[in-house]
Amino acid sequence: MNWKEIRWRIRYGLQYVPFTFNTLLCLVAAFAAYKLLYQPTPKEDPAPFRPFIILMGKMAFWFIVVLVGVSILSTIASWLHYVWLKRHKHYQLQVDFTTETKNGKKNKLYLNALLQGVHRPILGFIKGRLFYDGRQLTDKFSLLSNKRKENTIWRAAITGRSRMALPDVKEYQLKGGFIYFEDMLHIFSLAVAQPVSGHFYQPPVLAQDDDRDVFPRKTETLDVRIDQLRRVEGEYLNYKDFESGDDVRRIVWKVYAKNRELVVRIPEMFEPYASHLYFYASFHASVKTQWLNEGYFREMLNYYKNCVWTVYDTLAKKEWELKYVPDQSFNVPEHLSRDERAARIISNSNWHADKSVLQYFNAKQGTVLVISSLTDPDELANTLEQCDAGTVVYFVKLSKVFRHFVAWNWIKRLIFLPPKDRLNKLRGRWVFSPIRLQIQKREKAIEELLRRSNVNSGTL
Repeated sequence: MNWKEIRWRIRYGLQYVPFTFNTLLCLVAAFAAYKLLYQPTPKEDPAPFRPFIILMGKMAFWFIVVLVGVSILSTIASWLHYVWLKRHKHYQLQVDFTTETKNGKKNKLYLNALLQGVHRPILGFIKGRLFYDGRQLTDKFSLLSNKRKENTIWRAAITGRSRMALPDVKEYQLKGGFIYFEDMLHIFSLAVAQPVSGHFYQPPVLAQDDDRDVFPRKTETLDVRIDQLRRVEGEYLNYKDFESGDDVRRIVWKVYAKNRELVVRIPEMFEPYASHLYFYASFHASVKTQWLNEGYFREMLNYYKNCVWTVYDTLAKKEWELKYVPDQSFNVPEHLSRDERAARIISNSNWHADKSVLQYFNAKQGTVLVISSLTDPDELANTLEQCDAGTVVYFVKLSKVFRHFVAWNWIKRLIFLPPKDRLNKLRGRWVFSPIRLQIQKREKAIEELLRRSNVNSGTL
């Protein structure tokens, strides 16, 4: 058992400890107030109003003690009642995740929680917390709302809705959770484990877009008329029955040898129509494999996913039917819409070294290609040789993730508290990182390749 496993077991076990930091603070405050109010008074007190002030202080002190005591006792009673409900009626925490639509864009993840049959403590709180990916804990969320029974005033359950702010854009796996019963001053926190399971994902958010004119390179249905001639496929399997006047050189003799039917191969046609726009986004990373799990590349991945989603959202507004061709395979639910499916695939994608951009991108049908600073310049050069002016290439400069004003950042660290999130910590160390020089060198090489090529390129 390594140190990480031991630390996680200690952290998991501490969830059952009912005492908190507030417990110590309240005990110290109560002891100090008691000593102050009940210390012996001198017989000859120069302050004539001192006894009255002490009496009022004692009344306030015992009022607070009684109020907090009632809250603590009701918290224990609510905790015992729920333990009974869980054991005999199997009531447990139910959660689901939704994304909030803002200005027509899904970009915020929310947790919706429900707990049946439980009674909230008097002046107390009921909170929850989830374990995800085996070792990570979410922040505590509150269950403050009531769900009433139909056509009655009685409460059937308590609910809560909380914004989830997780570090990475990806799919997470739930491993369990806790419900906490806390008094008004959070002196005690009584926990009950919850067998929560399932999956949820944090969707990408929109970044600054770069809208460019794009046109499909392939036609599947004659829906939209355009100014340029595009390739149109023939009938099913590109075959049709042989008719008088057909070129005998296009007869498929393999089919004739098999079932004695004369069929001819339909040649490709060119029509002034187009229907489908093929969108490619490469997650290939031409770097050392052990680097990909470092914090720098995880933040680069989040930024790249947001940029890919931004380009996709921009193209989805056009009149063409957008088809996203991923470079990784995922099991995505069939009931999802086209955009939801694309968002799920983008969120689940990771840096990989399996399929290079040359192997991935089909220059004959692909119109839009998104690449990152981790793309191999040699592979990109070979890919660009197959492209023409109708291809749009979006280049995502990953060094922008850590761009900041170094002097101002250090001044803030001296005056204010240091940032706690991973991105801000990495920004402070980025200027000294050897990875920065390698990334910037590769970005210059990619920009030079795009400048010399005849493709329509943009930088994000």
